[in-house]
Amino acid sequence: MTHPFLDLAPLSAARFASIEDRVARLLATEQDVVIMQGEALLPLEGAIRAAAGPGTTALNVITGPYGQTFGNWLRDCGATVYDLSVPYHTAVTADQVRAAFAEHPEIDFVSLVHAEAATGNTNPVAEIGEVVREQGALFYLDSVAAIGAEPVLPDAWGVDLCVIGAQKAMGGPAGVSAVSVSERAWERMAANPHAPRRSYLSLLDWKERWIDGGRRTLLHAPAQLEMLALEACVERIEADGLDAVMARHRTAAAATRAGARALGGGVEPYVHQDSEAAPVATTLRAPEGIAASDLVARALAGDGALPLAAGGGALAKEMIRVNHYGSDATREAVEASLVALGAALAECGAKPDVEAARRAVAEAWQ
Repeated sequence: MTHPFLDLAPLSAARFASIEDRVARLLATEQDVVIMQGEALLPLEGAIRAAAGPGTTALNVITGPYGQTFGNWLRDCGATVYDLSVPYHTAVTADQVRAAFAEHPEIDFVSLVHAEAATGNTNPVAEIGEVVREQGALFYLDSVAAIGAEPVLPDAWGVDLCVIGAQKAMGGPAGVSAVSVSERAWERMAANPHAPRRSYLSLLDWKERWIDGGRRTLLHAPAQLEMLALEACVERIEADGLDAVMARHRTAAAATRAGARALGGGVEPYVHQDSEAAPVATTLRAPEGIAASDLVARALAGDGALPLAAGGGALAKEMIRVNHYGSDATREAVEASLVALGAALAECGAKPDVEAARRAVAEAWQ
């Protein structure tokens, strides 16, 4: 028997390259774009290990759990690392980055998470990019949760290594990811004797065997289904228009924040300032004395398909995530999530105003 997922013709190098070109257009970049055959952690780690080593002095910005991971990788590489941490309910500022350079002018590498789906904040990358360019440092950016929800412009912002994944706001597969690489980032990697080679982590292998070879021969058999899903995902974004896709996510975030404030019952937006809240997902602070994980479990008992989750680790006690991205960037998903949270709050003895939340969502969506 045949199956639409099986017995497919092999993915050609030309088809693979054409998908890379479409991703590059999505990023409005003239840089090389490499589609890696794995979840976004693959290029995130590969890019750091390729560009950083014992001679690197890095500024690692921490606005959520991924920033902590990047700092660990940088230290594993032998880099000297200065962490710039801000509370998870806020964003880092360009002035804070500038102050870090003033204190440590030897910094030559900056790592930053664009939007943190895990904590619900987003950082002013364009402004930070100006500071990094002034100092001549290499700029590494995790835009996995930002792409499709807000602008991601590596060339305009001076980003040397920009990693994206399709599984959130793009509404695509999780099994492949991409990284745009500037010419000076390639030069930094080539000069790094510790950069991975002959390794699944190696970006230089892709450079020498794929890009420099004219993108005619793939390094290995590609993840065919995931590549086709990525192609379809980008095709859908092109048909809808990237601006329209981003607008849906902005509206979903605004509606969730407005609805949560109107809902009451002790729930409030976790990120204080609207301007610092990520469009990809909204985090809420649970009421004092009620565990976020318990609230989410109660809310999901009625509908397990709602885009609700408790925060990870220690944040499970206080943080609720409304993951209104991809196909859930809709009024229906936002409203249903808040109504379910309202019912869960009432079960716990709080006094939420579900109708007020409905009205706030409707007004935000107009």
